Order: sequence, then structure tokens, then C-alpha cells
Amino acid sequence: MDRADCNILAELQQDGRISLTDLAERVGISLSSCQRRVRALEQEGVISGYRANLDPSKFGLNFSAIVFVTLREGDRQAVNSFETAIKEIPQIIQAQRLFGDPDYLLYVITHDLPAFQRLYDEKLSGLAGVQRLTSTLIMKTVVKDRALPV
Repeated sequence: MDRADCNILAELQQDGRISLTDLAERVGISLSSCQRRVRALEQEGVISGYRANLDPSKFGLNFSAIVFVTLREGDRQAVNSFETAIKEIPQIIQAQRLFGDPDYLLYVITHDLPAFQRLYDEKLSGLAGVQRLTSTLIMKTVVKDRALPV
């Protein structure tokens, strides 16, 4: 990957809907070279997809929390069962397995605090293998979906 590829990636992170013509112009390469490079970056998996970023508040999703999860057991079956279960909960918009304690960090979004409480009581606390849940509420998002420093 050379400087032109990095420039292409930086531009696409800012505007994934930019036309190839405009992208080539911004990066300072020919249209055909730009097309080849973008296609190669997609085929190599460097570019994993394109999507629209939505404003959660426009859907009434105004409440965010981080939930730390500690499992009772760390064996493969417990981990697989837990990971399969959380994939079925749409309010969990990001989940990360961690080294050490706790085992997982979940980003949860709901309409409001009562909706989060219901989710917590009815789904999260009932997940198989969970020893402990610890929640912290998000006061304010300072950095979100930052582009990678390519």
C-alpha cells in the first residue's frame, strides 16, 4: 500500500459516497488508476464495506450505556454460548471481548432509562454463564466513528 492508496482510504473514510471521478481528482491520480486501486483495496479486504451513519436520536434512541460482563466460566462452550446470545440482542450495537477482568464490554443503546432497565433485567441478566454485570451510563459522546489514521 502506497501513499496514493492511503490518500484514497482517507478520502473514502470522510465520504464513502464520493464518485470515483471526484476521488481521483482529490487524490491526484487518473480515473482508471483510481478505479483499479479502489477495486484492489476492496478485494484485499482493506475496504470491508460501505454504510450510512445514522443519528440514533432520530429514532428515539437517546440513552446509551456501557455494560461490563464477567462470565462464570471461560471455556470455549461458555464463550460461544454467550457470544451467540448477545448477537441476538439488537440494542447491543458493539461488543468486545477483553483480556483480563471483565470479559466483555458491551455498548448498549435504548430509548430511555426504563427501556435500558427492562433490557438489563429481562435479557442481559438472564444470559447463560454471566457471573456479573456492571453498567456505566454514557454522559456524552466526545469522539465517534473517527476515521483511521492512514
